[in-house]
Amino acid sequence: MYERTSVGLDVHARSVSATALNSETGAITETTLTPDHDEISAWIRTLPGQIQVVYEAGPTGFGLHRALTAAGIDCVVAAPSKLHRPPGNRVKTDKNDARLLAQLLLLGQITPVRVPTVTEESARDLVRGREDVRTDLMRARHRVSKLLLRHGHVYYGGRAWTGAHHQWLHRIRFDQPGTAAAYDAELEAVDFALARRDRLDAAIAEMAAASEFTPIVRNLCCLRGVSTLTGFGLAVEIGDWSRFTGASIGAYLGLVPTEHSSGGSRRQGGITKAGNTHARRLLVEAAWHHKARYTVGAVLRARWEQAPEAARARGHAGNQRLHHRWETFGHRHKKHTIATTAIARELAGWCWSLATLPD
Repeated sequence: MYERTSVGLDVHARSVSATALNSETGAITETTLTPDHDEISAWIRTLPGQIQVVYEAGPTGFGLHRALTAAGIDCVVAAPSKLHRPPGNRVKTDKNDARLLAQLLLLGQITPVRVPTVTEESARDLVRGREDVRTDLMRARHRVSKLLLRHGHVYYGGRAWTGAHHQWLHRIRFDQPGTAAAYDAELEAVDFALARRDRLDAAIAEMAAASEFTPIVRNLCCLRGVSTLTGFGLAVEIGDWSRFTGASIGAYLGLVPTEHSSGGSRRQGGITKAGNTHARRLLVEAAWHHKARYTVGAVLRARWEQAPEAARARGHAGNQRLHHRWETFGHRHKKHTIATTAIARELAGWCWSLATLPD
């Protein structure tokens, strides 16, 4: 046995509640600090014995972990969804949260999250920024279309939001100045969102073509439905693919069913929807592409040309398998939503297989 001090930090934007628990003496030290990394490190160094620090993953990011690790302090970041909180404890304060973290760390009941590298976090910011722009663009388009619908303007010239549709939108005029001003503002929001999306798409394409993520992206793009944007998003969101297996990655992404089994009964429900929401959405969207008849077109063949031979062969096998699964679900008259989720879960396994291929 050796003396060890477990430190729990409840980190907020303007304050940090800290609790230190000594395993040998049982002494508890509590204080409130500022979020300054140097101040936190200096206080931790005053504690006796071997020190280990934990705080919850949250909006403050991983800067504190990197600062403490650089200072030679053992620090882990806890997954908030995996913390064991007593159901009868109805008093939640920063001090209690910090004490709970220190106790769980001392008992070895902390489930840590993987801390991404600075490069990975930068790439995630880019991908998530593009995701935010996609959402903004969708909402702006809805506002424009619903405003036009209220005033009797409906487009019949083909698919919406094409070049011809945009020309039609800019030709519409309103007599009432209030409606005209509102329409111009909403249409301007659509144009700005399109410009932002194109700019971020170009940045993603550039990083996907020449970065540490390039080999994985090229391997993933051997699958149907996985473009450069999707492959890059999966690569940076999941990060270290070696943490998983082909069976466990589906559970990590929340694509496995919930279950409540007791005794001889077994009840399964919808998917857990745990883990990374963005990666799960990308896989579900990609799964739809495997429903159509499988052919190797010019776009897919061009992606194959950039990937190794082993990745092309595995991607071809995955495409055949996933399309066959779609046909099986069709013969069984499965709902499309259920079939898509099942295909997405299996697609995650094929992505893992391609991402972990040896160089």
